[in-house]
Amino acid sequence: MFAEEIGVDLGTANAVIYVKGKGILLKEPSAVAVDRRKDAVIAVGEPAQRMLGRSPEHIEVIHPLREGVIADFDTTEKMLRYFLEKIKVQRLLSKPGVLICHPADITEIEKKALLEAAEKAGGKKIELAEEPKVAALGAGMDIFQPDGNMIVDIGGGTTGVAVLSMGEIVSARLIRGAGDKFSTDLTTYINKRYALQTGEHTIEKVKKNIAINADAGESDNIQVEGLDIITGLPRVITVTSGELTEALEESLGMITRTIKAVLEDTPPELTTDVKERGIVLTGGGALMKGLGVRFREELNMPVFVSEDPLHSAAKGAGMMLEGNFRRNRRT
Repeated sequence: MFAEEIGVDLGTANAVIYVKGKGILLKEPSAVAVDRRKDAVIAVGEPAQRMLGRSPEHIEVIHPLREGVIADFDTTEKMLRYFLEKIKVQRLLSKPGVLICHPADITEIEKKALLEAAEKAGGKKIELAEEPKVAALGAGMDIFQPDGNMIVDIGGGTTGVAVLSMGEIVSARLIRGAGDKFSTDLTTYINKRYALQTGEHTIEKVKKNIAINADAGESDNIQVEGLDIITGLPRVITVTSGELTEALEESLGMITRTIKAVLEDTPPELTTDVKERGIVLTGGGALMKGLGVRFREELNMPVFVSEDPLHSAAKGAGMMLEGNFRRNRRT
């Protein structure tokens, strides 16, 4: 009869939910399939994502969060309600307490939308936590000492860059786009260079196989399937990681410049700590092969990819729940 407590990393691309005392119980794409003829939700999560690019015109697959914030309130509420029901955290006389992560520097209106969506989906005692702090905890960083720690959290909708010390964010900046921008860059390049139209599933596979740095020791050739724009027929091309990395230069350069800007905004003592201790990469974007090597060479300091970058934020939320840390409670 007692209420569960859960930590939610509700991202643009994926939702991960941690249940106190049980660990991560849900990992699903943040996707909802809607039948426009009936104005009804027909699938949520992985089943909805599989419909992307494969469904008839009246079936629309929606990603209700954009750049880390809610773009479609009603659909977000329905998606979150489905996830809560799936992991069975609802009780007859109680509702689950929810700790939900959000990007740094979002507006009060955007925070309010997250709170209301979680509340309407069936949560109670809704709390918010800044994602860089939560992801740093989940990545194993000791952020409560008077030392500088830098995290670069590369998600689907945003990249959060932050320096933390004594449990608080000292300096931070947010880049809108992140993994979604990588996808757009690759899609545009392949379309223009090879006259090939590709789907989202294909581009996601491409991102997983790119070796950003030639020294990463990964295969240099990648097979890409799509429709020939001229003939309309299926075609397979072979591209190299090197040319695809060139397509990502602008986006990767933006992250590098943002890291430098955050360091410039950081007190010198903490900057020295970061240069000695290194930078930790988290988020799904950190899974791109060779990314740590690239940033290490460009910044001339240690750069590490966390052990489980995709789930760092959810694990950090779990640590906050287990340790009874609280922020911004709303009953």
